[in-house]
Amino acid sequence: MADISIFTSLGLIFTTLLSVWLFFKTSNHKKTLYGIIIWMLFVGILGVTGFYQKLGTFPPRFTLLLAPAILFILILFTNKKSKKFIDSLSLKYLTILHIVRIPVEITLYYIFLGGLIPDLMTFEGYNYDIISGITAPILYYFMFVKKIIGRTGLLIWNIICLGLLINILVIAVLSAQTPFQQLAFDQPNIGVTYFPFVWLPTVIVPIVLFSHLASIRQLLVKKKSY
Repeated sequence: MADISIFTSLGLIFTTLLSVWLFFKTSNHKKTLYGIIIWMLFVGILGVTGFYQKLGTFPPRFTLLLAPAILFILILFTNKKSKKFIDSLSLKYLTILHIVRIPVEITLYYIFLGGLIPDLMTFEGYNYDIISGITAPILYYFMFVKKIIGRTGLLIWNIICLGLLINILVIAVLSAQTPFQQLAFDQPNIGVTYFPFVWLPTVIVPIVLFSHLASIRQLLVKKKSY
């Protein structure tokens, strides 16, 4: 791997564990926690062995970093029992959870400096996702502590931040070394194929995505969710 410091790797590991812990606090459901840990270990082992770095396969190994978790999330939102679980999650923790996007963006910047992702994927390029992390505690404070911002405000924030997440996901996918690559040919997105950075698309991104979708569902269909 390129010149990536141990501190950058530790930062991503810490951010992953923080994401998992905050998500666990949305429900305190131990089976969910155990499931995430098993998934982390599985993709972690694949990352260590270089599974995701192999090119010329079908489907492209890079797509396997995102597709399984996203497909699982879609299934959850179409299942009756899963919907009940989603509606029981703590909206407070679903909101403050997005603070993890601050260390994520800092880590991405250092991965870029190490030569493993393009600048397009950082806050120096077209990745504005750090805004979500910075505003998360602000929304939390004014929504749940001061109760100044209403449900509509929180809904709008979730939709905007979901858009920011989708933006960086599109950039990341189009910058990867796949037959669909459209961006960053001089420095493709290869960083997330290495351990521990494989946990960014396989663990952190799905948790953040799910949290937005769960919050939006709660704010649209439930009278009170906090």
